[in-house]
Amino acid sequence: MTELEFAIKVDSAGGTAYLVGGAVRDKYRNVRAHDRDYCVTGLTEKIFAGNFPDALKFGKSFPVFSIEIDGEMCEVALARTEKKSGTGYHGFKVNFSPGVTIEEDLFRRDTTINAMAIKILSGELVDPFGGVQDVLQKKIRAVSEHFTDDPVRALRAARQSSQFDFEIVPETLHAMNLCADELKCEPGERIFSELQNALKTDKPSIFFRNLDKAGLLEIIFPEIANLKGKTQPEKFHPEGDAYEHSLQILDEVAKVNSKPVVRFSALVHDLGKGQTPPEMLPHHYMHEKKGLDVLDKMAARIHLPGNWKKISKFVMEEHMRAPTMTAPGKITDFLLKLQKSKIATKDFNDIIRADHHGLPPHLEKADFILRELLKVNADSVPKIFVGEEIGRELRLNRIRRFVELRDNL
Repeated sequence: MTELEFAIKVDSAGGTAYLVGGAVRDKYRNVRAHDRDYCVTGLTEKIFAGNFPDALKFGKSFPVFSIEIDGEMCEVALARTEKKSGTGYHGFKVNFSPGVTIEEDLFRRDTTINAMAIKILSGELVDPFGGVQDVLQKKIRAVSEHFTDDPVRALRAARQSSQFDFEIVPETLHAMNLCADELKCEPGERIFSELQNALKTDKPSIFFRNLDKAGLLEIIFPEIANLKGKTQPEKFHPEGDAYEHSLQILDEVAKVNSKPVVRFSALVHDLGKGQTPPEMLPHHYMHEKKGLDVLDKMAARIHLPGNWKKISKFVMEEHMRAPTMTAPGKITDFLLKLQKSKIATKDFNDIIRADHHGLPPHLEKADFILRELLKVNADSVPKIFVGEEIGRELRLNRIRRFVELRDNL
């Protein structure tokens, strides 16, 4: 079914079909939309389902359907209004009766750039809140005072700013700040979901900087906020304190690595510096160890996936030692440890390269060296060795092989 056929079928049933959300926004940004969402007015759920029997319904509080349009699975929602009736994202009364207009549906949305619609059959733009102007002027602006009804909208506004490199207007930064109290009670999985989306943007540091502007960083990510003011030796860190350094490394890694978990690991690699007492500054002795407990608490609060936690901990523990070691035995042991870890060599190296402005040969050639080391197996150990002696001799053989490789790199 084509989009036009879908709209005609809705019209024949007595309703009106609109293209909404990101697809409309992206049209005025002159970029290709990743997906297309639709909104239907004038129909009951029963009539809509009867006309589209193949549509898959999901959503508990209000009906949303998945329908194949132009070869892609698209979301189609009945127009609805929402009224705050409690706290959090469950505290809403929803009305999706046929009398709800498209303008009323758009009014409940978060920011103006997402509160536009195009009537499919006529091509008419419905833009009651100035979304096109804000797209052209690169502004993030709340649709109304109802922005604060769902506190996670504060994170979404910060993420939109990072995603599109748009400026959040002062009134909306204030509205974000008003979400502070409810954000303290939001489920960790909602916080993590927005964090993950923010980490997918081209310059994710903008997300954290806007949360800071809105006075929310210390509430949502206090571990990151604690890095502010933690000075570092200027010779090695002309960019400033540990906060500036961490955001800089995050953006540098984002340029070369698209994986959110790797970007997150880059962000938190120096988390332990937030624990450095003032009298020790600008030095941060053992920060790679101190950060492990901080990460544990952060992980529990935002429901960080287990593999994210393991990868981040590995990077945190090894980011100082791995690029500076010189002893063949230590390098051999580390490379074998890296091979068994949850992080790919390239991903680890992307972070180390950004943090240390380059890589030593044993990391630059790590994959090649590892392949050669793993060729040295227990068969290389003479039969005279037994028990634990086999493991010790195997390690020595691999160290010898590393020295041969190192001398020819």
